[in-house]
Amino acid sequence: MMPVLTRRRVAAAVSPAVLIAALAVAGPFLAPHPVDYPVGIAFETPSTTAWLGGDRVGQDVTSQLLHGGWGLLVLAAVIAGLVTTCAAVLGSTAALYSRAGAWIERAADLCMLLPPVLAILLFMLSWPESGTGGLITVAVVAGTPYSARVFAAAASGVARAGFVEAARARGERPGYLVFRELLPNLRHTLLTQLGLRFVEAIYIVSTVSFLQLPTSLGAANWAVMVRENASGILLNPAAVLAPSLAIGLLAVSVNSAVTAFAGERPI
Repeated sequence: MMPVLTRRRVAAAVSPAVLIAALAVAGPFLAPHPVDYPVGIAFETPSTTAWLGGDRVGQDVTSQLLHGGWGLLVLAAVIAGLVTTCAAVLGSTAALYSRAGAWIERAADLCMLLPPVLAILLFMLSWPESGTGGLITVAVVAGTPYSARVFAAAASGVARAGFVEAARARGERPGYLVFRELLPNLRHTLLTQLGLRFVEAIYIVSTVSFLQLPTSLGAANWAVMVRENASGILLNPAAVLAPSLAIGLLAVSVNSAVTAFAGERPI
C-alpha cells in the first residue's frame, strides 16, 4: 500500500492529464458549434458568443479547439505504445543474447543516423497515399532504435541475475525470458520511456500536421490551427496561442502522469 501523501502526489500529477485527455476525446460532443461555424469576420475578437474569437476565415476557434485534440492524442498514444513495446522487446533480447544483441545495437546505431522528422518527410513526400498508416510505420521504425539502446542498458543487469540464469538453465524459451523474467523487473524504465515517447510522438504528429503532410487528423487539429492562424496572431492571439498551449499541456501533463507512476514505491 502507498502512503496517503504519496497517493495524493500521484493523484495531483495524474489529474491534469486525465482532464486534458478527457476534454480532447469528448471535445467534439462539448463544442458549442460545428467545426466550421462562422462567428464573424476574419480573426474576430473573443466575445460572449465566441469565447476565443474567430480564425482566419471567421470560424469559431473554441469549437475547432474542442474538435482538434482527439486525433492528435490517439495517434501519439498509438505511436508511443508501439515504440515502447518494440524497444522493450529488442532491448531485452539484446541483453539476454550477446550475439543477437550485437546485431541489434549495430542496426540501432545505423537507424539513429537519420532523424525521425527527416525520415518521415522523405517517406511521406515520396508516398503521400500512405497517410496515417505510413506515419505510424515510419515513426515507429525511426523512434525505436534509441529507446531500444536504453532498454538494453537497463536490462543488462537484470539479465545476469540469478533467477534469469536459473530460467535459462531450465531451458525456457526467449519469449518467456523476455516477458516473464525481464520486463516485469523493468517497470520504471517502461513507464519512463512510454512518457518520453509520447512527448516525442506529439512533436512528430504536430510537425507532420503543421507541414500539411497527409494524415487523417482533419483540418481542425491543433497543429493546423497554429499554422493557418499565425498570420493573424496580432489580431486574435487566442487563435494561435490556444492550440499551441493545448499541445504543450497535453504532452507535459501525460509525461508527468507517467513519471509519477514510474516513481511510486509500494510498501
